Amino acid sequence: MPQTPFRAFVGIAFSVVLVASVPVEAHALQFRHAKTETLTFAALNGWTKDDHAVAFQAFMSSCGAIVNGSKAQRKAKPMFSGLYNACMKATALAAAGSVDKAHARKFFEDNFKPVRVHPATHTYGFYTGADGFYTGYYESEVAGSRVKTDEYNVPLYRIPKRLVGKRSKVFTQYDRHAIEHGALNGKGLEICWIKNPVDAFFAQIQGSTRIKLHDGELLRLNYIASNGKHYTPVGRVLIDQGVFTPEEMSMDKIREYMENNPEEGKALRMKNRSYVFFAETELGPKDECIGAQGIQLTPWRSLAVDPRHHVYGELVWIDAKFPIKGIAPVDKFQHLMVAQDTGSAIKGVARADIYFGHNKDAPHVAGRIKQFGKFVMLVPKDMAVRDSYEVAQIPMPQPRPQQIATQEAMAKGKDAAPAVVTGTVTAPMPKPRP
Repeated sequence: MPQTPFRAFVGIAFSVVLVASVPVEAHALQFRHAKTETLTFAALNGWTKDDHAVAFQAFMSSCGAIVNGSKAQRKAKPMFSGLYNACMKATALAAAGSVDKAHARKFFEDNFKPVRVHPATHTYGFYTGADGFYTGYYESEVAGSRVKTDEYNVPLYRIPKRLVGKRSKVFTQYDRHAIEHGALNGKGLEICWIKNPVDAFFAQIQGSTRIKLHDGELLRLNYIASNGKHYTPVGRVLIDQGVFTPEEMSMDKIREYMENNPEEGKALRMKNRSYVFFAETELGPKDECIGAQGIQLTPWRSLAVDPRHHVYGELVWIDAKFPIKGIAPVDKFQHLMVAQDTGSAIKGVARADIYFGHNKDAPHVAGRIKQFGKFVMLVPKDMAVRDSYEVAQIPMPQPRPQQIATQEAMAKGKDAAPAVVTGTVTAPMPKPRP
């Protein structure tokens, strides 16, 4: 199930100054708790069939932020430096004319090498595997009002002006229950009002929303902060309660449950103590929402990743089977993606959330994605890759007292006959494997 994307409310202008490539430091790109395997592009199933021109445009969007990054960033992270060099070449290629599928594909093959990431076996809720794990998210759209009425009485909140750009966690003394029961009343923080608390809940999960006002105005809201409370996936709660099986679970099922069971649905929402605040943006009707990199996302091409392991602008090749057209995960998804966002529950070196946009099918498609698949990074060719997959050593069981006595006797040159031990002695069992 998709989790709340942590989107920064900042815009980064696209301006590129052609300069010489920055040497990549001798440090290798290193992953903890994951093995890597360098591949060839010929080994990537579906690679030649993808629309690399679309991927190139998404990558160029990230290049605007990468090129305007600081030298300190490039020095601190070799991947950032490698992407900087690639962006210089991409900018030169784009300046020479339009980049079609063939030229885009050649650019990627000339400047990157595919490296598959094999993470350690990990459990995401009820889904366990040792491959990349994917979910989906989208931008919701609901009707709303600038003023509170009997019909529109569910608020979406902003944060105090004095905290904009300074804090990503606000009102940490309040959880969802407190806020939904009036803790922020009278503070003048309401941006607008909508009809359904379920819609407000899902807008917070997705991290952005479009509000259609009565006068025809389209209000665009983006994540700006949270209350910092732990995020609890309510879908997991429903599975624990036996309401749905892991195979049945989707955002559609969660919404169905909440709307068909208002009281139980409200109690379910309260289990997720995390609460999200929004900010108004200047985005137009055709613009996509802003990701954590500070740029507009591209449907079916933008990824939310864990920034502890990845740099925004990284390229990831996904090869998986998803439930795109129906509920069965049988549809091939083989696309080159760009890391441009993050999420509060997107944790791990091979964990990603796919942005599906805001059309009428996006909520249903995004809500069904919860599958494993190949996670292949495209690493700049001027970078080395080294993994540090840590395997826990299994401790040997402690020797029994009888063994200790025998070993001591042997050390003294005495007869190594078994010593007599009175009473019952239980030797500790070895610890379970990781």
